[in-house]
Amino acid sequence: MPQVNAVIFDIGNVLIEWQPERFYDSVIGPERRAAMFDAVDLHGMNDRVDRGENFHEMVVTTAQKYPEWQDEIMIWHDRWIEMAAPAIDHSVRLLRNLRSAGVPVYALTNFGIQTFEIAEPVYPFLAEFDRRYISGHMQVIKPDSGIYKMVEDDCGLDPTTLLFTDDRVDNIDMAASRGWQTHLFDGSQGWADALVNAGLLTGDAAK
Repeated sequence: MPQVNAVIFDIGNVLIEWQPERFYDSVIGPERRAAMFDAVDLHGMNDRVDRGENFHEMVVTTAQKYPEWQDEIMIWHDRWIEMAAPAIDHSVRLLRNLRSAGVPVYALTNFGIQTFEIAEPVYPFLAEFDRRYISGHMQVIKPDSGIYKMVEDDCGLDPTTLLFTDDRVDNIDMAASRGWQTHLFDGSQGWADALVNAGLLTGDAAK
């Protein structure tokens, strides 16, 4: 296997489940949720937060623009931590076991400045990375090539020695185009197997 000098984790849907539609289904019902997501570009709103715009201001502005959905849109702000849940425990163990094995572990995530501050006290493992690359602070989001270059420039490692996992194909494809080793995350067991195959964890440590 090629050498790996650092393992890079995405966070949403790799370490913490991120399924806004599922959350809204549980709160307002699938039909009303579908109508709201058709009418309001909530994921586009979230992308702007992930690029560094203020979380509260962005949600309030969007809610005011769509008064018929104002209360429901404000749920995105007021109950955000319930939407960013739960932690994917097996992935968290893999993160910690990699660090225990002496493998540098980084985060590369599309995450807002304020939302990350909300998540940190709830998910202590977010403080356990050797380096954290948070899009809100970087003002660019995956899969823009610029964010990958910023990681390369900051860590100083050969891109071919970086092993990156993410649940989105477009994010993975951009990393691969820059020479990174990649794993499309489709469940923690597949990621565990990939880490064992790369010689980074033993079978026991990957459980």
